[in-house]
Amino acid sequence: MTTGTAAGLAVTTFGSAPDEHGGPALLAVHGITANGMSWGAVAAHLPDRRILAPDLRGRGRSNRLPAPYGLRRHAADLAQLLDDDGGGSRVVLGHSMGAFVTVMLAASRPDLVERLVLVDGGFPLAVPPGGIDIARALGPAAERLSMEFADEDAYLAYWRAHPAFARDWSPAVEDYVRYDLDGVAPHRHPSAVAAAMLEDGAEQFGPEWYVAALRGLRMPVTVLRAPRGLTDAEPIYEPGMLEGYRALVPQLEVIEVADVNHYTILFADRGASAVADAVRQPAAKEPS
Repeated sequence: MTTGTAAGLAVTTFGSAPDEHGGPALLAVHGITANGMSWGAVAAHLPDRRILAPDLRGRGRSNRLPAPYGLRRHAADLAQLLDDDGGGSRVVLGHSMGAFVTVMLAASRPDLVERLVLVDGGFPLAVPPGGIDIARALGPAAERLSMEFADEDAYLAYWRAHPAFARDWSPAVEDYVRYDLDGVAPHRHPSAVAAAMLEDGAEQFGPEWYVAALRGLRMPVTVLRAPRGLTDAEPIYEPGMLEGYRALVPQLEVIEVADVNHYTILFADRGASAVADAVRQPAAKEPS
């Protein structure tokens, strides 16, 4: 694993260079308050693949890049990153909000995307009964951004108490948490910028331009669903909801991942291995 900067973004690179698989590196895009280190567990299941895992604008070590944010801005940043990596069509993964970003990348630059592997994200979210309130929808993930921590140990303790990781704490989670902490003691804080979270989150409920992007996808698309959500409770997508999007994306393949939540579908071994299997396996063919 190495860290560096490309196309203005901080990038964690997992695996060897060049890719032992013989093709361009995979691109892996993190969630709304996360960073590129969130792909460590998945990368461990793909040791023969080079994986580029950038910190999106407003997150991780890209958090000082200026606004505006938004799915289309992130997609443009990623297109520049892949062009700088030599271009070429490749498998692109996205988790949560990162899945929405990868859809916009595929819609705007289909020459860069061989197929999409979307992890518990990428399809319009249901609007809550009280209307769209991003901070309320994200709950502890949003509250965390306004908190301060005296040191790494305090931040690790916060995450260890998170209900999503009650039985799935691991070195991959710890590496991710340590990387996420910014600032100077005793006023350390999560790296994600709240304004970026709010701007990006508001675009995940299916504006017309996003639905048009989904409808225009022609490459294979696989989505993996977690049966539990951010706090190990209600899922992001209710059972059967994703299958309903085949009217927009006929080539869609839906994979149900057992016994994971919105975080552990990426971090726990059983979730990370399912994501890695989706990368390895040939995508389902588009219905004729």
